[in-house]
Amino acid sequence: MQAPESRPTRRLRYDDAVREALVQCMESDPGVIVLGEGVPDPRAIFGTTRGLRERFGAKRVLDTPLSEAAMTGLGVGAALAGLRPVLVHQRVDFALLAMDQLVNNAAKWHYMFGGQQSVPLVVRLVVGRGWGQGPQHSQSLQALFAHVPGLRVVLPASPSDAKGLLTAAIRDPNPVLMIEHRWLHALEDEVAPAPFTTPLGEARIARPGRDVTVAAFSYMVVEALEAARHLEALGIQAEVIDLRCASPLDADTVVASVRRTRRLAVLDTGWRHCGLAGELVARVCETALDALATPPLRITLPDAYVPASPQLAADYYPTPDRIAGALAELVGGRDEAAVNATVERARRRTPLDVPYTSFTGPF
Repeated sequence: MQAPESRPTRRLRYDDAVREALVQCMESDPGVIVLGEGVPDPRAIFGTTRGLRERFGAKRVLDTPLSEAAMTGLGVGAALAGLRPVLVHQRVDFALLAMDQLVNNAAKWHYMFGGQQSVPLVVRLVVGRGWGQGPQHSQSLQALFAHVPGLRVVLPASPSDAKGLLTAAIRDPNPVLMIEHRWLHALEDEVAPAPFTTPLGEARIARPGRDVTVAAFSYMVVEALEAARHLEALGIQAEVIDLRCASPLDADTVVASVRRTRRLAVLDTGWRHCGLAGELVARVCETALDALATPPLRITLPDAYVPASPQLAADYYPTPDRIAGALAELVGGRDEAAVNATVERARRRTPLDVPYTSFTGPF
């Protein structure tokens, strides 16, 4: 299949890119079905499943009861029966109620039966943030799922990757969890209209640079790019790498970058303890410790519950100004007053618990 870079493109929102991938996969393969709580309702999973039932019918676009374990078990069974189900949980947190189905069934089936049968199941999971959603609806649990052999975990941070990675996930014979950050759904970028796949496990260099490697997951790619833009005023060229996947994890691209920049910062939307940032730092140190001029830096959520209060959330999440300050300190050699001025320019003036002023709430 031709790479998306070589095809004509047009501007498309992230949520529309997800819907376009679903439509194209359902058109090309009658075995692709979509199911989940609220899939055909007017909100249509933040607009990503809008119009699917009208187009493909109720037998291929199914609403499910409020039972995460049952609906995930249904998805596993449908995959084993020869279909390619796309199951949607409107929050990552809800998948905790279906861990047995995901970890003990979907992830292990191919191995336990000697490769005779696969589970081509895709599970879309959405990360909530802000708007007072609190500790049970705002978690980024990609490290938890990436820890499990047999589960692939993808984290698209751009509209093009939302389409390409979802298409690749649907065509993959393995169970794939696609974790979408809610704040990315309105992001707009160039996306090819024709079907295409983005390979699972290949990072992309979102911004080239020479002074520091900034490897980021999910929404932190957006924050890293914003911080890198402000760091230009200090003469710092940050290379931003979008990891795209938590499993398989492309450490090779990061190592190659670190050998050029000699510095590493890893940004993740999850917690610090036992997180993806620590795993990536470990892999880089195992293979390229001699290339590092300074100790690696991890920028993550603190090891604490996600607060519901906007005032507490303002100090909980890494923001571009704090990221820019941390990266400037990592690179070093800059005037303190200039660094402070750059950090101040990077500070957001909009409410810190919503991604944009038109955001109307979590659901």
